Amino acid sequence: MSDIFEEEALNCGSGGGADDFFGLRIASIFVILVGSSAGALFPVLARRSSWLHVPKAVFDFAKYFGSGVIIATAFIHLLAPALDALSSPCLAPGWRQYPYALALCMLSIFSIFLVELIAFRWGTAKLKKLGVHHDNHGHNLGSHAAHGPESVYNNQSTAAISVPRPVDEKSTSSMSDLEEGKHSHSDTVISSPIAQIIGIAILEFGVALHSVLIGLTLAVDEDFKVLFAVLVFHQTFEGLGIGSRLAYMRLPAKYNWVPIAGAALYGITTPIGIAVGLGARATYNPGSTTAAIVSGVLDSVSAGILIYTGLVELLAHEFLFSKEMMDGSNKKIAYALGSMLLGCALMSLLGRWA
Repeated sequence: MSDIFEEEALNCGSGGGADDFFGLRIASIFVILVGSSAGALFPVLARRSSWLHVPKAVFDFAKYFGSGVIIATAFIHLLAPALDALSSPCLAPGWRQYPYALALCMLSIFSIFLVELIAFRWGTAKLKKLGVHHDNHGHNLGSHAAHGPESVYNNQSTAAISVPRPVDEKSTSSMSDLEEGKHSHSDTVISSPIAQIIGIAILEFGVALHSVLIGLTLAVDEDFKVLFAVLVFHQTFEGLGIGSRLAYMRLPAKYNWVPIAGAALYGITTPIGIAVGLGARATYNPGSTTAAIVSGVLDSVSAGILIYTGLVELLAHEFLFSKEMMDGSNKKIAYALGSMLLGCALMSLLGRWA
């Protein structure tokens, strides 16, 4: 009998989330849409703007702040909830006999690594057949840093291909533009647009899963007011992290729509989750057995994606393997580290409520 009462208290059934503040829950769709979209679109549009002269230090802050946000999101907002969900008392005892959340997270990390490794080896082999030399110092599946000290594009080069060309006054000027006046080199490094798009798609996939899930939860959660306030900041900060990645993509003119589309896609994910949750509020219970399993598994997979992206593609490459950082002043490194730690700290603090 006590087990029955306990199950009812936990509300492990299939239905019904909270239904109060319904008007405010509808308004949250548009409020979070504006906050998420603004956070993601601002770095992209500001970097392209000819009249809005944003200092480079501000872009650097957004980039490193965003790296900290992504890392904190992985551990605090994804992995921790996944551990809770897959150890819920609503689940069968077998779920609590093994750390499935950590195992799925690890599986996700190795899966992303293998995909990147295979794609890199396959791409390099194809380039060799075409007689094009691939610069091993520049490779990545995203708009992040490269595997080793870069010569061109600083720490933004990806899937770099070295194409020799004569060095004359005109080409030196063009190269200076590419390098933002910091380096000179006899090779032009061409970033693979497909590699960058795949990389940012992997990052957005992990973030999108998380965003849809928290949107579903917000739509039916009993502590709506607190969660709503926190998620406005949460999604704006996370959008800034995504937007700073998108803003630094080096793409040909025909792919210029990709960063804007990526930012817009991020902006609508949580509102979609809220709308779906409101539509299914009579049957969707975030504490139910099914919801616990689904959210736990998806959060675990998303955590692995963001952990790999945050620690390998962002943290290590932008600091340890970046020529710009290795040759930079202590003040520059301190500024970058401070920005990253601030993003990580603020996002971790938000984990106290959401």
